Amino acid sequence: MSKRDPYEVLGVGRNASADEIKKAYRKLAIKYHPDKNPGDKAAEEKFKEAASSYEILSDPDKKAKYDRFGHNAPGGFGGGGGFQGGGMNMEDIFSQFGDIFGGGFSGGFGGFGQQRGGRTVKGSNLRVRLKLNLEEIAHGAEKKIKVTKLVRGKGSEYGNCNTCGGSGQVRRVQSTFLGQMQTVTTCPTCGGVGQTVSKRAPGSDEHGLVREEVVVPIRIPAGVEEGMQLNISGMGNEAPAGGIPGDLLVVIEEEEHKELKRDGATLHYEAFISMVDAALGSSIEVPLVSGKAKVKIEPGTQSGTTMRLRGKGLPSVNQHGTGDLLVHVMVWTPTELSKEEKATLEKLRTSAGFQPKPTAKDKGFFERVKEMFGN
Repeated sequence: MSKRDPYEVLGVGRNASADEIKKAYRKLAIKYHPDKNPGDKAAEEKFKEAASSYEILSDPDKKAKYDRFGHNAPGGFGGGGGFQGGGMNMEDIFSQFGDIFGGGFSGGFGGFGQQRGGRTVKGSNLRVRLKLNLEEIAHGAEKKIKVTKLVRGKGSEYGNCNTCGGSGQVRRVQSTFLGQMQTVTTCPTCGGVGQTVSKRAPGSDEHGLVREEVVVPIRIPAGVEEGMQLNISGMGNEAPAGGIPGDLLVVIEEEEHKELKRDGATLHYEAFISMVDAALGSSIEVPLVSGKAKVKIEPGTQSGTTMRLRGKGLPSVNQHGTGDLLVHVMVWTPTELSKEEKATLEKLRTSAGFQPKPTAKDKGFFERVKEMFGN
């Protein structure tokens, strides 16, 4: 595993808050996620490196130990390894840090993983991507998606394994100079399941499964974000021999809105107004997620002014309230003028009302500049 500074990996300072660390990790994890970089080993390593760094910096004890001793901390960092040996595999990452993506990272990178106890297998997970527009994100949505998954073939039958008799284990007795010793191992024929395919349906694989297209209804909660993953339990590939079906993992993708920009639960809108409207005041229409709102422009509004429309942003996926819509006012300067328009502006050029009048705040800024650079 990497010996790079975890602060450097995540791109945060040593005084970064827990939220800043989490946000930095989530940004990197989405960027280097295997779904976005299929077959890219370099991206996979960066994905693991980011997870390893977050494992340390998100744990107060590990973080304090690293801050004091660095990579050579006594006893290492424990758990998934952090920067000390072994490294982390993809299932470690998805199981440990699922909360970063809204839940749902629960393994299932293919195959039939044997669960604890050695008797029950789980089908592999399926992962699909779902695009949502801003209105669907704001209000939540009911969707029906088509997936092709493995299901038990009609006619496939299972029976007890002939090797282990259905126990899933093989016992061997060996004679030694100390007497007879018994060893118990997982059955090599059924893999510990205890059952094998006694009859395969036409077109099925060695596990008696066939591929079939099914429609899965899902409910998308309001406030989801790009990269979040929803876990639809039991809707993945079925397992052989009566095992537990895998899960369907739905990865959220956001469609970009034409006018509104998103930052978490906050929405941003750039409103361009004319010099005249800025000077005399006016009212403008501002787009909302659904519909529009009228906003008053006060006389003398300066370019760069920000107005806040409370509660007009997006809901929090954790139900912690609704964000705001920030309207950023930009005064548009005309670039093509008629002779009459130019003449009018020339008359106003030297008018007292058109001379810049720095506010007390602006003067404070100038004074600070003088202190920095001298008179």
